[in-house]
Amino acid sequence: VCLTCCSRESMVRINQICHKNGIKFFTGDVFGYHGYMFADLGEHEFVEEKPKVAKVSTGVEDGPEAKRARLEPAE
Repeated sequence: VCLTCCSRESMVRINQICHKNGIKFFTGDVFGYHGYMFADLGEHEFVEEKPKVAKVSTGVEDGPEAKRARLEPAE
């Protein structure tokens, strides 16, 4: 449910109904240069991407190839 241009009492009442029934709720409004946004997503899942840092080989190699970061074949 997306709601805008309503009184605070209406927003709270509708959000309570949505929350009780597992419905995602968004509300917001703009007043000139100022505004607000609220989201009640209840229980939800999200994914956070974390880059893996490559490890440098600890061998006794020398030269430009030895200085490059290497990833394991499975990555």
